[in-house]
Amino acid sequence: MSNKMRRFWIKFKSWEYWPIWTLYFPLGFYYFTLSVRARSFFFYKAANPCMETGGMYYESKWNIFQQMPSSFYPTTLYVDPQQSIEAIAQLMNEAAISFPIIAKPDRGERGFGVKKIDNITDLNYYRTIVRAPFLIQSYIDYPTELSVFYIRHPDSKCGIITSLTYKKLLEVKGDGHSSLEQLIMSDDRAFLQIVKIKARKEVDLDFIPQKGEICVISPYGNHSLGATFIDYCSYIDDRLTKTFDDISNKIDGFYYGRFDLRCTNLDDLKAGKNFSIIELNGANAEPAHMYDPKHSFIYAQRILWRHYRWMHSIATHNHKCGVGYFNFYEFISGRMVDIRYKKEYMVE
Repeated sequence: MSNKMRRFWIKFKSWEYWPIWTLYFPLGFYYFTLSVRARSFFFYKAANPCMETGGMYYESKWNIFQQMPSSFYPTTLYVDPQQSIEAIAQLMNEAAISFPIIAKPDRGERGFGVKKIDNITDLNYYRTIVRAPFLIQSYIDYPTELSVFYIRHPDSKCGIITSLTYKKLLEVKGDGHSSLEQLIMSDDRAFLQIVKIKARKEVDLDFIPQKGEICVISPYGNHSLGATFIDYCSYIDDRLTKTFDDISNKIDGFYYGRFDLRCTNLDDLKAGKNFSIIELNGANAEPAHMYDPKHSFIYAQRILWRHYRWMHSIATHNHKCGVGYFNFYEFISGRMVDIRYKKEYMVE
């Protein structure tokens, strides 16, 4: 079987790799119903008043971080690519940020443009190809990466966690005689990432790991970059919910979305310690546990419909309390800006 046919077959038999429109097309009919009830197709804007567009698109990660206590997230810098590399290095020094770091476009989604950078030369190269404002974050080396979907009614201090997902980084196991490239090519999930892996040049593909040795191929907990999302919903309990009640109540205007974070372990997270929020996503966030390979396409549809119903309930409540929706002109203007912006950071 050719590589092209193999790639097609892997994606065909596993819905998690299907084009995003196939997932959201059925949801569109339900969204239309919710829009009629809200009397606006753009009701999502009122779901999270603290975020541009409610967090549906084009939102600034930097602006979202500014809504949180600084202890919740890694030390972060907002960088204009027009700044010299010397000026950026000075800012890093003043903020006590050392390599390795994580760089990501300020406005972006699904892990696009996220890169781990190990030295000033690579940072300068990233600066030149991004061509749009980006963030520099201290690299958080906590071993556990999770996503927590949290929902809270605006009139309540207590919410619910509807999704808990463990992100297993893309990795292969050595057999003592195969190179990393051979191991990647023999693993379906890793095989789908081979072009990106070669382009990033972050892995020595000729390296031969020892038998049983685990090698992380991609250090990013993004599904689009090869991470496996594992359903951890059975671990949701009152302790975890209380932790995120405490976090949520410190972010004025946040009611619906997903925390992507790293922590030492789940028990520490439940105790509210040793964690760092990497990103907070709003109305466009997905309950990531639905991408667990054990779940069906129909299961994912049920989960999405349920979450959009919750989002509609929160948004319409906020609207009655004075939070505005988009009008059509604002929506079109915003989408055009979004499209133009994305052309500015076409970087992998």
